[in-house]
Amino acid sequence: MNKESLVKEQVNYQTAGEEITHELAAKMIKNHHEKHSYEETHTYTIGKNIIEAILAQPGCVGIAFNDAINEFGNKTLVYVGIDAKGKGITELTTVNDHGKLAVTHGMIGDRLLPPPTSWFD
Repeated sequence: MNKESLVKEQVNYQTAGEEITHELAAKMIKNHHEKHSYEETHTYTIGKNIIEAILAQPGCVGIAFNDAINEFGNKTLVYVGIDAKGKGITELTTVNDHGKLAVTHGMIGDRLLPPPTSWFD
């Protein structure tokens, strides 16, 4: 087993993330805006329903967010549930209406909204 594999196995994806102060959040956002064009979208709003639905999938311990370009050519995020090994949950084994095992697609999200206000100013 190589060193990279060992490190990946030791990561606890369920505990990723931590609360930060409002001041640090505002500074981080300001730093990003100063480094990148204001003409780009930098903030997205994702509703509670899709977040909860993704997290409710069997074995889901977190969500990975991926920069993407949508079918209209606009910058967006695509988000997918991840399992304890950090693998995207793209397939799920379920029981169908006839009591047989079936493989279905895992839930993947997009369709973001801009923020209603600029909360960090």
